[in-house]
Amino acid sequence: MSEELPALVTGASGHIGANLVRALLGHGRKVRALLHKNTMAIDGLPVEVVRADLLDGEAVARACEGAGTVFHLAGKISAGWEPAADVHAINVIGTRNVVEACLSAGVRKLVHFSSIQALSARRGANDLDETCDLVAPDDRERGAYDRAKAEGERLVVGAAERGLDAVVLNPTAVLGPFDFQRSPMGEVLVALGRGKLPALVAGGACDFVDVRDVVEGALAAEQGGRRGERYILSGTRLSLVELARNWAGITGRSAPRFAVPMGLARLAAPFAPAWSRWRRKRPLFTSESLRVLRTQPPASRRKAENELGYQPRPIDETLRDTCAWMKTQGWL
Repeated sequence: MSEELPALVTGASGHIGANLVRALLGHGRKVRALLHKNTMAIDGLPVEVVRADLLDGEAVARACEGAGTVFHLAGKISAGWEPAADVHAINVIGTRNVVEACLSAGVRKLVHFSSIQALSARRGANDLDETCDLVAPDDRERGAYDRAKAEGERLVVGAAERGLDAVVLNPTAVLGPFDFQRSPMGEVLVALGRGKLPALVAGGACDFVDVRDVVEGALAAEQGGRRGERYILSGTRLSLVELARNWAGITGRSAPRFAVPMGLARLAAPFAPAWSRWRRKRPLFTSESLRVLRTQPPASRRKAENELGYQPRPIDETLRDTCAWMKTQGWL
């Protein structure tokens, strides 16, 4: 992979984007960062900044011109608090614009960031792996985000069949430093670290992965990922109670003593978005986030380990580094 051409990072202002830009610079790469408005995550870094709306196909095409690799991270994350039309527009139409721009510009590689939530577990299977089907467009048991990320992934795989050297990454729930805009899990960790979360939800579990391991997986996929293939990037599976206890041991702030039974939390969840809009804050839990916690099986990373050399770090290291970085921001 030639390094004389810049790597384009869409969504450079997000959590993964901020870490990826820093990793690319650390490898001596030239970086072009495409973002819409917020530059906080890359302020002061030696990168070429391109401001563009992902829904503006012409602007996206200009950003891709002369790029060697495009890392497509830009998207709208939602667990039920964003309008479905907005989630679809950014994750589907925006991805289509990136794909077409890559084909037109002749970029050498597209590394597309999908999500573990784009995958549909097989009946009777013990885990999610790369052979799972994508969430169906008409699957109303799944949220708008799941359906949109699945549709975006279909567009990328279709482009690979048209000749684009594209690979897909499916990370699980991401934790780690340089989370300037506070991802959903970042908000939860800050609330826990400040003692502002009165209770947890009992039951279910989620897979948490270090953002820096996701970035290393992306760089490995750029070099060795096979065209049209997807790679799951997972980490450590924990319940929210376990995560809170580990976080408490690092921050020194006691975890909430009370854990709401899942059934009771599900009854209250439909009211959370309205309550949060009234407070002008993103809800810490919704019906959709509880569904993920209840129903998502473990995620297998065997393929990424075998083909990309992917090896995630221990969760305690992730939490220690996240805590240290959040303290530099004055959040804890």
